[in-house]
Amino acid sequence: MRGKRTSGTKPRDRKKFVPKQRACPFCVDRSRKIDYKEAHTLRRFISDRGKMEPRHSTGVCAKHQRLLSTALKRARYLALLPYTAEHIRWSGVGIRARSA
Repeated sequence: MRGKRTSGTKPRDRKKFVPKQRACPFCVDRSRKIDYKEAHTLRRFISDRGKMEPRHSTGVCAKHQRLLSTALKRARYLALLPYTAEHIRWSGVGIRARSA
C-alpha cells in the first residue's frame, strides 16, 4: 500500500507557468532596422560579459534574432563591439554606456 500525499494537491491540479509574451521591438516598430554600424543599438542585445543575449530575455522574434546575431558578429569583427568582458574593461565601453 502506498502512502498518502502530504501536499493535498494532485499534479494535474497545479497551474502551469505561462511566460508573458513580449512583442519583438523590430516587428512593432517597422522603421527600426538592424544595422551593424549602429553599435549603440546593438549594445542593448549583448550582456555585460560581451555575450549575445538570448531571445527569451530580449523578446526578439526568431527572424530578427538571426539578423541580430549576424549584425553583432559583423560589428565585433570591425571592432565596433567587444568580444569579451576583458575588452569591455580595457576599452571602458560598459562604463560609458551606463553613465549615458
